[in-house]
Amino acid sequence: MRRFGSALVTATLVAVALPVGASAADQTEDTTTSAVPEVVCSIDDPRLEELSGLAADAEHVYAVNDGGTRLEVAVLDDDCRVRDVITAPTDPYDVEDLALGPDGTLWLGDTGDNRRRRETAAVHALSRDGTSVLYRLTYPDGPQDAEALVVDHTGTPYIITKNVLGTARVYRPAQPLVSPGPTPLEHVGTVSLRTTDTPGGPVGELGSVLVTGAALSADGSVVALRTYTDAYLYPVTDGDIVAAFTREPVRVPLPDEKQGEAIAFTPDGTLLSASEGRGEPLRAVPNAVSLVDTRSSGEADADEAEEPASHAAETPEEPVEHESGLGVAPALVIAVITAAVLVAWGSRRRRRNDA
Repeated sequence: MRRFGSALVTATLVAVALPVGASAADQTEDTTTSAVPEVVCSIDDPRLEELSGLAADAEHVYAVNDGGTRLEVAVLDDDCRVRDVITAPTDPYDVEDLALGPDGTLWLGDTGDNRRRRETAAVHALSRDGTSVLYRLTYPDGPQDAEALVVDHTGTPYIITKNVLGTARVYRPAQPLVSPGPTPLEHVGTVSLRTTDTPGGPVGELGSVLVTGAALSADGSVVALRTYTDAYLYPVTDGDIVAAFTREPVRVPLPDEKQGEAIAFTPDGTLLSASEGRGEPLRAVPNAVSLVDTRSSGEADADEAEEPASHAAETPEEPVEHESGLGVAPALVIAVITAAVLVAWGSRRRRRNDA
């Protein structure tokens, strides 16, 4: 990570508050940064043509591909070339994200389920020596499609779902993980996103509300969610990721990524993002963590009591207000069409047996 840190840390980022179009029912503003992602290098290895997750430490970037018959994490050098591959013989179902645990363990989110028919989801804890541990998981409310995984400072995994209405559900284990399990998950939060006009992604404007990846900064102060077109940075206080999703995020546009699903933080707070597709760039927003107000929980909560956040966690029954100002009925029609497109598109991608 020498290049991703020192070579880019000199860039200056200025966060500016920009008004975001909203429906009459929601006139609050998002905080959107003017920072522009910088191209670091291009990922041209055919083994990463369906790149779906990133993680980073002080020396390397780690990348995981969607698909395959065993666990594989590619180790990239400063030029995005694959220098090593960490493997384990476990055959996953659909790996969608990658996270770095507090002890350096690589966690693979085996959570993809476009058709929502899996009896269990799974996470795999992969050590650098190639040993792995499988943890099967069950949702409390039936199968879910999820592409985002975060592992907190205690080693607890959080799964964030992908929902065509922009209402992502947050789950974590309801009890200590047991291998192979299954361990029951509990629904601990909901995050609502509104459509944006950031270009990119495979399904147009609705792609801007589909959560495709997540990451936690090395110091634990910022948690990021990404869609096909944007990243959202939430301040974390006292290590509470669930509470972080109730606060107003900083939106970082990630324009023109063909199918952006991967996101990670480097130890110095640089935000990395990348898309599926051979030859697609790895891009960086230097010192992105500094864009977020990471005050003490008391100060942040006091401010939130005065001004509700437009992206705050909601009860699952509360309707989503989209940035485009669409009413609920038109949004539902578009969501149904988009869901059909996603299922048809997803059915063409390789799927394995249930984990």
